[in-house]
Amino acid sequence: MKTIEVVAAIIVKGKKVFATQRGYGEFKDGWEFPGGKIEPGESPEEALIREIREELDVDIKVGRLIETVEDDYPKFHLTMHCFLCELLSEEIVLKEHEDAKWLEEDELDSVDWLPADVGLIGKIFA
Repeated sequence: MKTIEVVAAIIVKGKKVFATQRGYGEFKDGWEFPGGKIEPGESPEEALIREIREELDVDIKVGRLIETVEDDYPKFHLTMHCFLCELLSEEIVLKEHEDAKWLEEDELDSVDWLPADVGLIGKIFA
């Protein structure tokens, strides 16, 4: 089984977390923390800055690693490095997602998270 290594941005503003809804692919309509694949020669932090710029047209500051999630999907194994991030500007443009929300801590279970993202919910404000 092939392994896909990705990064995810857990973007926090005050007591709210930014969630995005996938607009394409096998997991279309599922909710996730934005991010994407690490390209050869990139550090996870560099990949995250690039991916967020590509997907949301915004710059971020990458903070601490919250967790590295290992998850088996039917066709691949996922390694996802999840970093706490903050926005460096306010205007987000959805380029690949069909929707996005700022969720309060008590609203985090109100969306249908993708399997790899579910386990992070309790660790964001811990």
